[in-house]
Amino acid sequence: MRRMALLLLFLALAAGVALAQDPVKMDPKHYHVMFENDQVRVLHIIYAPGEKSVMHEHPDSVAVLLTDQRVKFTFPDGASEVEDAKAKDALWIESNKHLPENVGTGPFEVILVELKSASKK
Repeated sequence: MRRMALLLLFLALAAGVALAQDPVKMDPKHYHVMFENDQVRVLHIIYAPGEKSVMHEHPDSVAVLLTDQRVKFTFPDGASEVEDAKAKDALWIESNKHLPENVGTGPFEVILVELKSASKK
């Protein structure tokens, strides 16, 4: 019985860690690093209609939308929201955990500039 409790505890902790993981590592089909240094990481993100990712997180970021899009975001607490945006929009996005899904009729493509902690000088 104790082994079962330990196994359940381990699985719960592992699930919590998985929620906080890097989308590039968790979902390389959709996330590609274009550039990275000690201040930013630039991601190219592409989803076909109906595709979705896994739960992951991003730091504070700026998103530049290359296509019109309709995206459903599901959050760790189970809540979700659908957002519509237009190509050429630039959006400030605060750090968050989410699972995105393309619920639009066409592909969506985004350049995401993730901000890293200020480097020490």
